[in-house]
Amino acid sequence: MKQTIVIGGFGFIGKHLIQLLIAEGREVHVVGRKKIVPMEIPAGCRYIAGDYGDRNTLKKILIPGCEVIDLAYSTVPKTSFEDPLYDLTSNLPSSVALMEEALKIGVRRLVIVSSGGTVYGPVESLPITENHPTRPISPYGITKLTIDHYAMMYHRNGGLPVVVVRPSNAYGQDQRSGTGQGFLAEAIHAILSARDVEIYGQEGTIRDYVHASDVATGIMAALYKGHGGKIYNLGTGVGTSNLEIISVLRECAEKDGFAVRTRILPERSYDVEANVLDSSRLWHDTGWYPKMGLKEGIQEMWIAAKDQKSSKSK
Repeated sequence: MKQTIVIGGFGFIGKHLIQLLIAEGREVHVVGRKKIVPMEIPAGCRYIAGDYGDRNTLKKILIPGCEVIDLAYSTVPKTSFEDPLYDLTSNLPSSVALMEEALKIGVRRLVIVSSGGTVYGPVESLPITENHPTRPISPYGITKLTIDHYAMMYHRNGGLPVVVVRPSNAYGQDQRSGTGQGFLAEAIHAILSARDVEIYGQEGTIRDYVHASDVATGIMAALYKGHGGKIYNLGTGVGTSNLEIISVLRECAEKDGFAVRTRILPERSYDVEANVLDSSRLWHDTGWYPKMGLKEGIQEMWIAAKDQKSSKSK
């Protein structure tokens, strides 16, 4: 039985990923900083409390031939501006330590989950390929890109079997609002709370929305069939504006008696106008493609959030 270590595995994407790994017969170890298990652990999964930036912890959990998926990150794009130094020091040293120990111990594969939504910055053409210039405009994006560069350096100079995955804007029914990340979750929460949905700029932004279940299968594809030393975009290749998202949400909300109101705010300097990813490299190397349609995914997300609100009010 292959051992797969998932760092930061109880987050939004990690929950989907863990279930897939267990179904594939992996022995799954989830590493997190909380001493108390943050959720009910599925059968076939073990929780390890510890700081993965600590080398002694890494030496205890890594074994030769294991697989490692790194989902951990302590900030989001919006909050990274509040303390850029914290964004750097709380994420980069831990990632570099992980790569060094993984190389020493001899892991079979290390998957670094980066960010397709922030590392490229303002773009010259759409959809964005992995060869597009990278010009991040947030501390978050700069640190993510730096981690990607370290991964490629360790592969080139030491043979680290690392793959970098850059997902676009993930969404799904487990996504929490109030995190500063995720337009769909914020919009649904605002509608259910009878508040205005805030849109920055007259047209808002254009993003590539990919369902969390598809992100998880994309990471699995990179784990199994990705080529060491490669960077893979993970998205749908389709751009959708904030206003188009509101249009779909309005159909769902008005059927259930909820009004949808929007409020246009000034554009934010750290929002790129459009971000849509070309995932043909991942498809070519692994056969992966997204399966969840956006309208279906939004409807699923709306129903789950509405039902949760109803259960809390009883």
